[in-house]
Amino acid sequence: MGDERRCGVCRPLGGPRQPWPAGLLHCSSRTISASLGMPRIVFAPAIQRHVAMPALDVGAATVAAALQAAFAREPRLRGYLLDDQGSLRRHVALFVDGVQVRDRRGLGDPLQDDSEIYVVQALSGG
Repeated sequence: MGDERRCGVCRPLGGPRQPWPAGLLHCSSRTISASLGMPRIVFAPAIQRHVAMPALDVGAATVAAALQAAFAREPRLRGYLLDDQGSLRRHVALFVDGVQVRDRRGLGDPLQDDSEIYVVQALSGG
């Protein structure tokens, strides 16, 4: 049987499970196939309503490099996710292995070979 990978909630993280982003489905007991040794970037349905983008396995060491690989495949995605200064837009959230990305400006958060990056549209309101 080949290598299998589970989402950051289902997969053991070596400590307590991280809270799952609200409104984002996770794999429960099903497995997500992925290329061996490559981070995977997944776009939530709310993002795909604006720019269709399938999950993508990327050879990247940082979140910025992973996004660049996605932008190379679908250039329209850049304007939807990043502002004119290259920072993540206010209403977009990124999670790496279930933990929200902290470096919204430089997107330098490191990735592991089996990292899963989830791109979601953040909710706001008053």
